[in-house]
Amino acid sequence: MGKLSGIRVVDLSMFLPGPMMTVMMADQGAEVIKVEPSHGDPAREQAPFGTYGDAEHSVWFANLNRGKTSVVLDLKSDAGKQELRHLIAGADVFVEGFRPGVMERLGFDYDSVKAIKPDIIYCSISAFGQRGDLAHHPAHDLAVQALAGFLSVNDGSDGAPVVPGAASADMAAGLTALSAVLMALVGRARTGDGAYIDCAMFDSILPWCAHTAGSAIAGGEAPRSASQRSLGGAALYQVYETSDGKHVVLGGREIKFAHNLLTALGREDLVPLAERPAGEQGELIAFLRETFALKTREEWVRWFADKDVAFAPVLDFREAFDEPHIAERGLLMESEGGGRHIAPAIRFAGAEWRPGKVPGLGDG
Repeated sequence: MGKLSGIRVVDLSMFLPGPMMTVMMADQGAEVIKVEPSHGDPAREQAPFGTYGDAEHSVWFANLNRGKTSVVLDLKSDAGKQELRHLIAGADVFVEGFRPGVMERLGFDYDSVKAIKPDIIYCSISAFGQRGDLAHHPAHDLAVQALAGFLSVNDGSDGAPVVPGAASADMAAGLTALSAVLMALVGRARTGDGAYIDCAMFDSILPWCAHTAGSAIAGGEAPRSASQRSLGGAALYQVYETSDGKHVVLGGREIKFAHNLLTALGREDLVPLAERPAGEQGELIAFLRETFALKTREEWVRWFADKDVAFAPVLDFREAFDEPHIAERGLLMESEGGGRHIAPAIRFAGAEWRPGKVPGLGDG
């Protein structure tokens, strides 16, 4: 029995932030009822596909919606609205990810839902929140990261921003919404009161810059990658190309790692360069670039094997998922049919986890 067994969630969200939040609840035993339009969550159609149980599903959709049931409702019809009211009456949590104002027009804003279930925990997830000048501005992850400043330091060697490899604003919103809902459930157990949660992707990702954007937070200049300690201005927190055109990273700025590395390279005299401020370590970065270019990525992996240095090869996802660490931790699991799931990061000692069934459209 999961930690959230007995909790019922009515989930109207699609794509990434909301489904990511509610799959984490489903993984822990919550009953999640996914309410979809007749065409389904668009993630259902996103390639690639795999066999989960006896059906083909999008790998994206399967990994974010396993363990849920699917109900198709036309929320513009009286019958659809009545069925949703019935679901709400037995729910603990209500989740929606529409643009602000949509739920009110449909007759399912917080006040309307609270009238049906007074202690409901209602969570709205949007790009910029329910109020403010940007509330109705359309945006997915990339635009939110751009407006929040994050894209400015997700730049290439030419200083131009590039599309980030992770949908951080989406994921931050999912995690923030989950935390807020769980807090509200704890509070309701004590007081009996429900809650309304206005979770914005913008608000959720903003605190993630506290360690890099301190100068701007304090009212000063914006950080620049080339001079920021965690964004490319430090030699021991840097990406280096190897002789075979692949890459490795040094990922720990502590001076002990610089001492261990440079001593092993026979250049202990360069350790003082690692103590310089970020942005003033160009000489050491140049030396390390020349050094790493002398061997292949795999030769460096072997060389670093017995050294106490924060080092890692840059792997693509195929290489990463084939790493022994993935198998050792049980982080990739097959369902019946061979479709693969990334295991939940939250797993409790003594509790065995297996992926739940991936719902077909309207099979609930």
